[in-house]
Formats: sequence, C-alpha cells, structure tokens
Amino acid sequence: MPILNRAAEMQEEVAGWRRHLHQNPELNFDVFETAAFVTEKLKAFGCDEVVTGLGRTGVVGVIRGRLGNGAVIGLRADMDALPINEITGKPYASTTPNKMHACGHDGHTAMLLGAANYLAETRNFAGTVAVIFQPAEEGGGGGNEMVKDGMMERFGIERVFGMHNMPSLPVGHFAIRPGPIMAATAEFTITVKGRGGHAAMPNGTIDPIVTASQLVGALQTIVSRNADPVEALVVSVTKFHAGDAYNVIPEQAEIAGTVRTLKKEVARMAEERLRAICAGVAAASGTTIEVRYDANYPVTFNDPQQTVFASDVAAAVAGDAQVIRAMPPVMGGEDFSYMLEARPGAFIFIGNGESAGLHHPAYDFNDEAIPHGVSYWVRIAETALAA
Repeated sequence: MPILNRAAEMQEEVAGWRRHLHQNPELNFDVFETAAFVTEKLKAFGCDEVVTGLGRTGVVGVIRGRLGNGAVIGLRADMDALPINEITGKPYASTTPNKMHACGHDGHTAMLLGAANYLAETRNFAGTVAVIFQPAEEGGGGGNEMVKDGMMERFGIERVFGMHNMPSLPVGHFAIRPGPIMAATAEFTITVKGRGGHAAMPNGTIDPIVTASQLVGALQTIVSRNADPVEALVVSVTKFHAGDAYNVIPEQAEIAGTVRTLKKEVARMAEERLRAICAGVAAASGTTIEVRYDANYPVTFNDPQQTVFASDVAAAVAGDAQVIRAMPPVMGGEDFSYMLEARPGAFIFIGNGESAGLHHPAYDFNDEAIPHGVSYWVRIAETALAA
C-alpha cells in the first residue's frame, strides 16, 4: 500500500489550501477564519455531520463508511499559528505582522482536509471517522478543552491518532516510539523583592539582581545534582527582567522559564527542588522570593499496541526502511497528550526534509510531504475500520 494515486493527484489542490492558511494565520483560540475555512471544506466534501464550537473554536467532521457499522476513530490536526514575524520571503507568506505558521499547523490541517475529502468520496471502511481540527495547541490547551467539552463521548471515539511534521527527517519518512514521545511541560515565574537604592552605595540595598543571578545558576543543579542522570529533565531560564537605569539598584527582579520531563515523579521532584532552592536563597540573601509554578501539558504517551499499528500503517505507505519505530523522545510539549489520556492512540512524526526548525521565522511546511500525510491518514482509517 504505497502512496495513494489520488493523494498524489490532490497535492497541488491541498497545497493551495495550505498556502491560503499560511497567508492568514490566527493565534490560540482565535482561529475563527481558519475554522470557517475548515467547516466550509468539510461540508463541501459531503461529511455526514460537521460540528463547530467544540473546545471554543474546534471543528469535527463525521464520515461514515459504506461497508457497515463498526468502531469510531479520531484523526486530529491543529490549526493555530505562532506570534512570530515571518522572514521566508515566500509569495504566500503571512499577511499579518507577528503572526506566522512557524510550526506547520497549516500543513497538518491541509493534509487532514485532503484525507477527509478522499474518505468522504470513497467511504471504503466499516465504521466512522471523526476528523478533529483543534485550536490553541501552542500553549492554550485546545486539545484539553475539546476533551472537556465531551468530544470523545459525543462521537463515540474509541481510538485517536495525531501527526506532526519534523524538520531534518526526510520527506517520505516517519518516526514514532511507544510510551513517552513528548515531554510534560511546566512554566515558572520567580519574583525576587529586595531593597533598591543608589548603585554607588550597594551596601545600603538588598540587591535583587545579584540574588536572581544566583538563582539562575542554582536552578541548574536540579538537573545536574538532583535528577537521576539517566532520566530526561530540562530546566531552562528564558527570561530575566530587572531595572531601568545605569545608576539605580531596583526593588525587584523577575526570572522565568520552563521545566520539561517525561515522568510525573521527576516533574514533582523538579518543582519541589525549585521551591526549596528559592526559599534557601531568600533566607541567605535577605530578599523575599515569590514563586509561581504552572504545570501545563502532560506527557504525550503512545499506547504500545496502537504504536505498533500506526508504525505498520506508516510502513505500508512509506516502506519499512523509512519508518523509525523507536525514535528518541522529544522534549517539546504537545497537547495531543490530553486526547491520549482520554483514549488509546498514537502520535507520529512525518518528515519535513531539510527546512528551518520549528518555531523559527524562516520555517515553512514542505508541500512535498502532503501525499505521504494524506495517504497515512487514509490508510489509518481504512485499516483500523476494515470490514
């Protein structure tokens, strides 16, 4: 079962949809025009049901097979863009300043639309396919909102599958692993309050910049001295804000960053140590330190049985040599994790070739991947729902 002839024939049309979405990026839950575009296409394809407003702005299309009743599976794509100024110079580049499809969600949405079109035309399966288009993957938790809205129960979804492009993985290749494939995420903000004063007389101050600087280094010991060396853990400070003048020691400083883990117990340890370090440094420095710690997306965990199934389908499309079945985990976060907590399924990566990295202003989704992605989605549906 190689690439479908129809998927290859559809490439230019699907690429046109993708480039339209690329020119008109929207953020978070405010994907109103994108959702309207998706809704219009699904209705034009002849889906049996098109439901909008799930998880605030999500869309689900229902396609019933012609070979009889059977199970229900969900296929998911994300729709939102990122607050980045595009520098690709492409003729279809973003027309909106500081909004850009820098993670390929335009390609994900277009490929699932292509698969929906094919499945609605052929209906060569027994059961039902729910094509899921979700908002707010980039930090908003749109997947969680759709689950909380009762999506799985409403459509009777029994298994759910997701896909994301991967730069540097060759076009026509896939990569997957059982168990944890992407990390749990958390964000922290640490506010250090001291006593400001003249920079020439630091002895009369309690300098929050010095204290915050000590914290930047001390937090790295969570990974280097508290975590088991064979466990995956990232603690990154990504913001440092303090002061406005050359000759003034400010009243406070603020640092912020992210924690990434693959296990719940490691996540708990990291938070406990971060809070303990802040308390200790506060006592030693005479500052007051406030910690805000927000756990975000859980680990994206692939069901082992469904991972084998997805791997076999990918191999049928691309050839076994083009499928990495035990890729290393990725420490990025993904809110498809919420759907995998609700139902068994698998998340797979599809090759984007030699492109700029995700979340980079020069990134662009590779339209050559479209036939491979459309074929994968179709084969997932037809194989899972074989008569």
